[in-house]
Amino acid sequence: MIMKLNALQAGFNLDHIVLESPNPRNLAKFYKELIMMEFVKKNNDEFICEGKKRKIILKKEKKNTLSYAGFSCRSKKNLDQFKNFIISNNVKLLEFDNNHFKKGSFSIIDPDKNIISFGIRKKNKNLYKYNLSMPLQHLTLSSRNVEKFQNFYCDLLGFKITDKVVHKNGSLATCFLTSNHEHHTIACFKSDKVGIDHHSYEVGKWGNIKILCDHFSKKNVKIIWGPGRHGPGNNLFIFIEDLDKNWLEFSAELEIIHDREFKEWPHSEKTLNLWGRGILRS
Repeated sequence: MIMKLNALQAGFNLDHIVLESPNPRNLAKFYKELIMMEFVKKNNDEFICEGKKRKIILKKEKKNTLSYAGFSCRSKKNLDQFKNFIISNNVKLLEFDNNHFKKGSFSIIDPDKNIISFGIRKKNKNLYKYNLSMPLQHLTLSSRNVEKFQNFYCDLLGFKITDKVVHKNGSLATCFLTSNHEHHTIACFKSDKVGIDHHSYEVGKWGNIKILCDHFSKKNVKIIWGPGRHGPGNNLFIFIEDLDKNWLEFSAELEIIHDREFKEWPHSEKTLNLWGRGILRS
């Protein structure tokens, strides 16, 4: 009997994202200095920036574009059983080799043509200079059709829906899904723009948000949104922009989900920020 596990049962964390940029070398320097990533190295056409549990790869193309993203599984056994699960759901596997994972990884393409890889994290024996816990935690995409996004990631991949944001007419504005016990590891906003909305780092405690605000101030980088608190996820947050105007979120105290049904929230500023101004995508 072939064993199968959905994404939540297998257990996945966001491991890395690959962003396109017209000037990946300069953008790599930004991530090294601002996001406290130790190593910047060139591998083929990619600049790799890495810190403790966070990895961003930059490649030369047009800006504000997600090339692909990688989710790491807790074990090879679970990864194989997840692969069996999605194959049984007729999800097509791509002929795409993600060399940022160990051998045995595989990739799919979602309804908006985003490439998502699943694999086992490569171990890095290097010691990191910065001790601030700031793992890459979630990826948020934008789509003209959030319902199709939700159906694909929930029904075919087995991510768990934790919260939805709904327009007055009943249509879906935002969907939050998880592949572990964190409130969301992937999400999607309804928007005319299709692609990446932002990526997020989880810094753990409110005090670390203050440390980062001071750090960004010293580097002359402005906070573009926050500090605030989201409704879905109940997390504290700030946002900045990188040199290509990609949005980066720094989150603290994200809700941990054990066993609850999803909640529905109204599409409003207060849902996005319980404390003040919200940035509505649609």
